[in-house]
Amino acid sequence: SVSVMKISKKVAGVEYAIRDIVSAAREIELQGKTVDYLNIGDPVQCGFQPPQNVKQAMIDAINNGNNFYTRSEGLSELTEAIAKKENAKGLSIPSENILVTNGVSEGLDMVISSIVEEGDEVLLPGPYYPPYASYVRLHGGIPIEFSVDLNSSSPDIGDIKSKITSRTVAICLINPNNPTGLVFNENALRQIVDVANEHNLYIICDEIYDQIIFDEKFTGIGKVAGDSPVIILNGFSKVHLMSGWRIGYIAFNNSSKLDNIQENLPKLARVRISTNLPVQYAALESLTGPQDYIPKFVSELKTHRDYVIKRLNEMNGISCSNPKGAFYAFPKIEQNKFNSDKEFVLELLRQKGVLTVHGSGFGEQYGSGHFRIVYLPKMEILESAMNKIEDFVR
Repeated sequence: SVSVMKISKKVAGVEYAIRDIVSAAREIELQGKTVDYLNIGDPVQCGFQPPQNVKQAMIDAINNGNNFYTRSEGLSELTEAIAKKENAKGLSIPSENILVTNGVSEGLDMVISSIVEEGDEVLLPGPYYPPYASYVRLHGGIPIEFSVDLNSSSPDIGDIKSKITSRTVAICLINPNNPTGLVFNENALRQIVDVANEHNLYIICDEIYDQIIFDEKFTGIGKVAGDSPVIILNGFSKVHLMSGWRIGYIAFNNSSKLDNIQENLPKLARVRISTNLPVQYAALESLTGPQDYIPKFVSELKTHRDYVIKRLNEMNGISCSNPKGAFYAFPKIEQNKFNSDKEFVLELLRQKGVLTVHGSGFGEQYGSGHFRIVYLPKMEILESAMNKIEDFVR
């Protein structure tokens, strides 16, 4: 018999439910059925596109010969524009505190690999976006979920405190949140910053959905960061509709506690050489050009949200908190006749051709018993999908 070569323990722990579930949908399609894809948070796949001036900036960069390796930290004009954006949200940092990455995912990988060693613990909001747990595991750490009240949109500070140990190195926040769409207010952010400072923890805050907000004004963590060790992750995939172009950034707060990571993390940027240069010109244009497409996009999404949440809450055996940001709904399965939320999601797919993602894919502890819906698709797709879900739970 052929012996199979070994792989690292680290990679075996990596999961990504949002894409892993797609293979089941492909099987359904092979049977000649159509599938409504409500699983991936990609506005561009749902018909939204970056504005013409942003596309043109990419084309111009290519035609002007900007196709070489650029500075590892990112194009200087871009890091300046990003610092300006982040400072308007509450930080006060120079452009040297910005590092441009190939998507937020690369930034997250760099940050986690810079702070996590074997056995270290990282606190994640339950439910969380899966790559957070995957990168923590990949770098030898242990993801620990803390409880968040989906109805009041507030983190359970007592629970966070009770889960901090001598091995805890960081608290991660995704605000607005994926998968729940909830948004932490200024008070919640301030309490988390206080707890982190008290225990000398990094605060990593992912604000990729910062302008996709429906009801109240958004508060960036920069506003309450003071001189705490806050690291912000953000990018251009969601608000700026540039998902497939893969560009994000890391913003370090002005904090002497971050001196060490700010000196060492850029080595990871140098070893991977640089971020795609033409895209950086497009990102620059998306920050400095007209912004009027953003409120249009957000108001269309709000119509989608209002419709989907209303429909879900009218269904027997389903309840759903009202998401204040991003483009996800995270309904709770009140009466599940199947063994698990994953089974529910697979049966919904097999019987009705609607692809969602099982809640346990966003963390067993607080995600189980839910499923995630992306409400980016056109209204007629959402309407047909809601009818099918209603029929399925009936």
